[in-house]
Amino acid sequence: MKKQTLTAWGAAAFLLLTAVSISGITGCQKSEDQGGNSRLEIYLTDSPGDYQAVWIDVQKVMVNSSSDTSDEGSGWVEAPLLRPGLYNLLDLRNGTDTILAAVDLPAGRISQIRLVLGDSNLLVLKDGTEVPLKTPSAQQSGLKLNVNADLTPGIPYALVLDFDAARSIVSAGKSGQYLLKPVIRTFAKAAGGAIEGVVLPDSAHAVVTAVVGTDTLGTIPDDAGAYKLWGIPAGSYQLIFAADTATGFRSDTLSGVQVNTGEVTTADTVWLTR
Repeated sequence: MKKQTLTAWGAAAFLLLTAVSISGITGCQKSEDQGGNSRLEIYLTDSPGDYQAVWIDVQKVMVNSSSDTSDEGSGWVEAPLLRPGLYNLLDLRNGTDTILAAVDLPAGRISQIRLVLGDSNLLVLKDGTEVPLKTPSAQQSGLKLNVNADLTPGIPYALVLDFDAARSIVSAGKSGQYLLKPVIRTFAKAAGGAIEGVVLPDSAHAVVTAVVGTDTLGTIPDDAGAYKLWGIPAGSYQLIFAADTATGFRSDTLSGVQVNTGEVTTADTVWLTR
């Protein structure tokens, strides 16, 4: 199967096998359909892990607009995929996303999304070794994500599936095998705020984590040291810049980084030292 990724920049910045519920998604642009339908667009982005590549085989996305959430319930509607197949999660970080699917639905409440993966999921380790990612049998019918959003006639909605690669990949003991147990949060594309900034030097290979209370979000900067965390609730965050210990650089923190809904906060540039 051909590996492919179609990317598109997000306008504002995937569990423990449960997803964060969102409600009250709002849109700012009216679609041409002013009848009883609303356009739902579903995007994929990533909180990356320390691998060369994480390929997930996306085969189907289903949306449920009824109270019957059983696998065979009548409320499930398929959202046609733009391109079924393999997506490298590590191409989708720091504010980059890709549209997975779109569908016109009757206005009203959607309760869940079901993400169905194929059998070609693949992990590429740091040394270039390719390892198949096995999906637990309980997930063969698809991973259910709670949404609980109200769709309004004529208003388009953009929903993001934020796939946490680091927490979703589990080593199966000494067998050398890896399991894919997706950890995903969902949020409206225009909801929350964002933090962006730069951590240098890039040779420190720092991981950036934003902490507020007991909640944490993380990302890995690009080759220029730039990072972006988006779709996060308003609040005052502490940023932790954890350098790779093998580089000899010391980690650092930045406190009091304020995030406001609908705004992008640019944090001070951080230089790590030895």
